[in-house]
Amino acid sequence: MLRLLCSVLLITGVAVAQTPLHERPAVLPLSLKRAVEIALSPEGNTRVQLAEETIRQAESREAQARSPLLPNFDASLTEQNEVVNLQAFGIKFPSIPGLNFPEIAGPFNNFNARISGSQNIFDFSSIRRFQAARVTVEATKAEVEGTRNQVADQVARAYLTALRADADVATAQSNVELSEALLRLANSQKTAGTGTGIEIVRAQVQLANDHQQLLVAQTGRTRAHLQLLKTLGLRLDGDVELTDKLGYKPADNIPVDQAVKTALETRVELKAQQGHEGNARLSFSATKWERLPTLAFFGDYGTIGTGPNAAFPTRTYGVSLKVPLFDGGRRDARRSEALSEYKQEQVRTHDLRDQIELDIRVALDSVKSAEAQVAAAREGVELSEKELAQARRRYKAGVTNSIEVTDAQTRLQRARDNLTSALFNHNLARIDLSTAMGTIQALVDNF
Repeated sequence: MLRLLCSVLLITGVAVAQTPLHERPAVLPLSLKRAVEIALSPEGNTRVQLAEETIRQAESREAQARSPLLPNFDASLTEQNEVVNLQAFGIKFPSIPGLNFPEIAGPFNNFNARISGSQNIFDFSSIRRFQAARVTVEATKAEVEGTRNQVADQVARAYLTALRADADVATAQSNVELSEALLRLANSQKTAGTGTGIEIVRAQVQLANDHQQLLVAQTGRTRAHLQLLKTLGLRLDGDVELTDKLGYKPADNIPVDQAVKTALETRVELKAQQGHEGNARLSFSATKWERLPTLAFFGDYGTIGTGPNAAFPTRTYGVSLKVPLFDGGRRDARRSEALSEYKQEQVRTHDLRDQIELDIRVALDSVKSAEAQVAAAREGVELSEKELAQARRRYKAGVTNSIEVTDAQTRLQRARDNLTSALFNHNLARIDLSTAMGTIQALVDNF
């Protein structure tokens, strides 16, 4: 038997040694801070990658809006051979006896090399559109920063869920160890003649139930770790080892007014919305000032002739003034539409301010409630442990039977689960408060 066992171990060791390293799932030590850094990296969370592209798109639209304010130059070079029907241009020579005027001119060569340009001197509507595009770039950058905060919040929640799953596994393992100890106690009591067979069966049933709960907890941990890997944008065939623990860290006692003030100054979502409101205001102004005349300079210079060696310089330059008169009501309709969009953005800004205050008040209340839950749960665990210890002493002394011990064990398990839930809720409330105040990164750095 020993020889067979050694052979199996040897074969298993050789198989593991021959497994390529890249096929073995790596275990990544992971803190919350490191998890957020991975998610926010260029190859991390998908939302961050997509958000970064919106900045490039906004900057491209800004460049397009700037183009009407900059000079525009074109160059052309043509050389062609023509045959022209003069009558097609309305040229008809009189009939003079003895003279025969041709109706067809050509073939002849035509060479034309020319550069032309134009520059808007005054176009207030285009200026406003450029200003609106520039404000949009800043608003987009704020939105991207908001997306990064949202991803940090999402990672913190996924990490916290994984921590809870780890704590559930540890609690389930402790319950199994406790049930095994109680089963040994029941066996010793029966051996001593102070116990019965039903008490052993009762302890075995409890142990089997705890084993099942351990399997459920392990499945939940696997699912939570996979979800965390997906959130971080990592390969799902790996595994992580969470270096942080599900603990308790008191939240700062912040007055509501101060928290709301901090949120209004920090929340990038509000900055982005204010940028959208500014863009709508400038777009409305651009549409309104389309009624103003526009002044532009134009000119061209080049050589034209029958060939490069027979070409003569020519030029044209001047100033044009364009005065809008009537366009069938299109400008008025666009101005009305732009004004409506501006009012919409004002409403959204006001609503976001109210939502921020609501988020702050709800989060502060959740933190206070979670702190009370943690205190009550800790007291429950402490009392349940004392109850179980007394029940075990009474059972060992033969004063009572195993039912009292089993009941005390059940209450201890429930108290442990309550403590895990309370710690989870408290940390979740801290995340909600930090997200509402726009300080989620500070929480991640000091988790």
